[in-house]
Amino acid sequence: MTLAEDKRAARKAAFARRAAAFEARLPGAADRLAEVLSAHRGATVAGYLPIRTEIDPLPAMVRAAAHGPVAVPLIDGPGRPLRFARWSPGIEMVEGPFGTRTPVAPEIVEPDVLIVPLVAFTRGGARLGYGGGFYDRTLALLRARRPTRAIGFAFAAQEAESLPVDDTDAPLDLVVTEAEIILPA
Repeated sequence: MTLAEDKRAARKAAFARRAAAFEARLPGAADRLAEVLSAHRGATVAGYLPIRTEIDPLPAMVRAAAHGPVAVPLIDGPGRPLRFARWSPGIEMVEGPFGTRTPVAPEIVEPDVLIVPLVAFTRGGARLGYGGGFYDRTLALLRARRPTRAIGFAFAAQEAESLPVDDTDAPLDLVVTEAEIILPA
């Protein structure tokens, strides 16, 4: 199999595990994420508004917004890195691409810390996303400018023993689940 085929197969299996975890509605993940984010008070944090069966970071984002800027991603098109718009609880939003929502009047900011959605992860910090490369391109761009932390946020069931990766796949600095905080070795 090719790397692309390996990634498709890994995605399919991971989506099934994520859907089952989503249905179980296991508690604790947002509290763990808020605990991690408390070490970054004052830094600009980029989260995401969950789609489909993604784990929900909103409670932690609301708590982070009380201590510093919080942003959400803007998708400008295929092959482009993400930009980030300042977000706060109750801000007026509109529909964006791929089922996302974005602020009506986006104020562009550059994050220091990214809460990264994912399909699967490993304990070593590998991440498998949806396949568009948005976060990989974005992390490469941001990390070329200055240190930028990538915090994977997922259900524990999304962990894989190994994942197919290539040179363009950006690693995670840590992973937060409902069960634990994982610091890649």
